[in-house]
Formats: sequence, structure tokens, C-alpha cells
Amino acid sequence: MYYYVMKSDDIRRNLATEQYLMNEIKFDEPLLLFYIEGPCIIVGRNQNTLEEINKKYVDEHGIVVTRRLSGGGAVYQDLGNLCFSFVVDSDSEEFGDFKSFVQPIVDALHDMGAKTAEVSGRNDILVDGKKFSGNAMYSRGGKTFSHGTLMLDVDLSVIPKALDVPEDKIKSKGIKSVSSRVTNLKPYLAPEYQNLTTPEFRDRLLKELFHVDDLEQIKDKEYHLTDDDQKGIDKIFNDYYNNWDWVYGNSPEFTVKKRQHFTNGTIDARLQVDDGKVSNVKFFGDYFGPKDSQEVADKLKGVRFERKDFEDALKDVDLNQYFTGISRDDFFDMLF
Repeated sequence: MYYYVMKSDDIRRNLATEQYLMNEIKFDEPLLLFYIEGPCIIVGRNQNTLEEINKKYVDEHGIVVTRRLSGGGAVYQDLGNLCFSFVVDSDSEEFGDFKSFVQPIVDALHDMGAKTAEVSGRNDILVDGKKFSGNAMYSRGGKTFSHGTLMLDVDLSVIPKALDVPEDKIKSKGIKSVSSRVTNLKPYLAPEYQNLTTPEFRDRLLKELFHVDDLEQIKDKEYHLTDDDQKGIDKIFNDYYNNWDWVYGNSPEFTVKKRQHFTNGTIDARLQVDDGKVSNVKFFGDYFGPKDSQEVADKLKGVRFERKDFEDALKDVDLNQYFTGISRDDFFDMLF
């Protein structure tokens, strides 16, 4: 088995690296990847991004959002989380057999004191019945990767804030995430491992997986990126993981309902969004205005469902002529 430890803490670049190494590099043995990233949310391939995240909280706190190639639900990660990925030939493992991939990780965690860690359900690893790892799989071109999370010391207080979306606000055909009882792994490790940083935890796992006492013993198994590799990774980064069309525009068609009562009336907005852009808008309510609000709705058709894009589309429009007594900021706050 070969391994590569990613140097970036940007989930978008790390996923691009994973994709590149899977598609472009031929290994005569399985490849193990480890990566750590700053605060981010990764949604599954078949999910509606806006349905999974609290967009306002995410934007205010600078949380990176991207979409992965594999299915499954949305996950939050920060520097207290360690990601791992196994890349193998597709014919060497049955697609969907997560246990065969993650069992070596579970065995290593047992050796580090987490004796109750176990593979459970479709794609989770639990400890004392609580989830600390979710896994997903993707196959293409004769290769399969199975990647997962290991929540060592994640800020759990952020999860319900970043991933909390009121159910009545967005409806779509996207695959919904399923809430689980989650926990950090750190308290379940043996005392000598409970103060490890995430990189130290990663290195300890590497030693356990390769059955060595020093990483110097497996230097010949470490892969090093070339300049050509980096160029290929940069292209995937820009084409996919840092691309609005991939992250948001790739969402299934969905509808948004936003309703708010103001001193000068109530606005009930209904929006149809397809490929991340508005395809239809209707405003209802008991608001007043000398002009027909359908003119505002028409200006929003074809606009990306992002606050800044809405503001740009209506920058020359006097909204007071359509929704008298309701400020621009209040109008956009209602929608977003």
C-alpha cells in the first residue's frame, strides 16, 4: 500500500487531489490518503446544497462549501477532523462494501484504546453507539475510492448551526441528510493518545496501519506530487470544487417559500430554482405599491440564487415602488 498526506487545509483542493490521483496515476498497490481541512461543509453528489446548509451562518463564519463526487449526506469538518481515503481497483472490492475498506481503521482505533469502535449500518463507524465517522464511495474508470471522516476533536457546537435549515423553507427532490447522534473520538482513546493533535493522530494511525514504529520505515511508500500533478489538480479544483455551477448549480430543481410580515404588509415569495438559477418567481401578500411586483419577479428570472446576484439584478430598481415602506435590506433579508 502507498500513501499520500495532503499538505493543504482547503477541502476543495484536497478533493481535487483525491480525484486526480484516482483518475490519472496508476499504482500497483492500493493508495491511502489522509487530509485535514479548515471549517467546511461537503454535500453529497445528489444533494441540494442550499437545502443542507444554513447559508447565512455559513457566509458569516467563512465556512467553505463544496460538493463531492460521492453520494451520501452533508458533513461538517474542521481542523479537529481527519479524513482518510482508500483508492483501489474497482474489481478488488465490491462497491458499497464499506466494512472491507474501513475495518483496518477500526482495528487501528482498537489498538489505540477505542475498543467499542465498530462499523455500523450502511456506512458509519460508531463508538458506544454514537457516530464519529461517515463514509462514502465513488467508482470510475476501473478505480474506486472510499473516503470517510474521523471526528477526533471537532467543534460540535457548530454542526447544528451550520447544517440547520428549516424544513418549510426549501423543498426539492435532492437526497436529504439524516441526523445522527455524533461524538468526538478523543475521549474514547487510551489516555496516552487523548492529547494528540490531529496531525499527530494521523501519523499514529499511519504507523498502526503499516505496522511500523517510525514513519521513516515507510518512506518508500510515500507518494510525492510532481509539477504536472499539481497542474492537473489545479484544473480539477477550478472545474469542480471551486466552481459555483458544481457546488450550487448542480443541485436538483427546488422550490423556495419565504414569508414575512412587515409593518407595511406581508410578503409571501415563491421561487422555483433550476440548476441554481431562478426559473420562476411569484410574490403574494397584502403589501402596497404603485407598480406591479411582477416586474421585480421578471428581473429575477435566470439569476443565480445568491443574495449578491439578486442585489445586482435589482440595483437600479426602486423597490419602494413595488413594496412600499419595506426597505431594500429587509426585502433581501426576507429572501436570504
